[in-house]
Amino acid sequence: MSFSSSVVEQPGPLGVLVATRVAPGTCRDTTLAGASDLARSALLSEVPAAQVGEHLGCADEGERLACHLFACARPGYRGWLWSVTVSRLPRARTATVLEVTLLPGPDALLAPGWVPWSERVVAGDLRPGDVLPTATDDPRVVPAFTAAADGGPLDDADPLTPAGWEMGLGRMRVLSAIGRDAAATRWQEGEAGPRSPLARAATLSCSTCAYFVHLSGPLGQQFGACANEVANDDGRVVSADHGCGAHSEGVIVQVAIPLAPVVIDDDDYDVNVPDVPEGASELEGTDVPEGAAPLEGADVPEGGAPLDPAADRRGG
Repeated sequence: MSFSSSVVEQPGPLGVLVATRVAPGTCRDTTLAGASDLARSALLSEVPAAQVGEHLGCADEGERLACHLFACARPGYRGWLWSVTVSRLPRARTATVLEVTLLPGPDALLAPGWVPWSERVVAGDLRPGDVLPTATDDPRVVPAFTAAADGGPLDDADPLTPAGWEMGLGRMRVLSAIGRDAAATRWQEGEAGPRSPLARAATLSCSTCAYFVHLSGPLGQQFGACANEVANDDGRVVSADHGCGAHSEGVIVQVAIPLAPVVIDDDDYDVNVPDVPEGASELEGTDVPEGAAPLEGADVPEGGAPLDPAADRRGG
């Protein structure tokens, strides 16, 4: 069985060289290449025989230095290889075992590469009481100054005080152009930018909203804070071309719904007319108050007097 390369080493934590993957190639030293039985015996003296598989080959690691590789049958180490390093003295015909170790093969599952803690921290990792120090060479910040280099007044034409210069009173460092551009890019492309689903569904932008409070400095040309307590971005930085449904000028259009005309079905109505005997008045039997005149056509009781219309108008 032939392989393409030998043991690979790369710098690990604290500068220590660690072998990441191994793949045996060809061994040009016939003495070392023929020491496979010696290598297996040394391996079996350190590892149970049930965890040692077939011999996979030999690879050169240097002058009069080689390694014999055996398949690893240890549970949980699929794709790993047992490596037995052998060597010999100049003009010697016998090999000597130097070390026995377990190394990952080409198909072995390895942990991700080591990353410094300062690069692993992301937004949301800090808890109350945690401190994340800023490196002295952080390109996102620059030293703050309170005057020009010669101590004189500030001059916009002075190359030491370019456009966007920040005084930074009370601060040792201020945001640099790199830090400002990085923040603007992050905000513009994030959920507070114009490409978020909330902004795409809005009909009005934050630039025309009364709740949009512009930031000071160069970032204020494009960004501000939302001051609408019912908005999703209340108290957060949003871009001027962001938007949401809580815009100050948003109104609900009242849509008039036409009412259907009222239709009355009078075909089923019955008109009940009381039966009046022939020759009888419809008001017969009706009591007339004392002093009141009967209606025209009504019978006047004996001794009664008709109502004087003129007296009624005089109130007497």
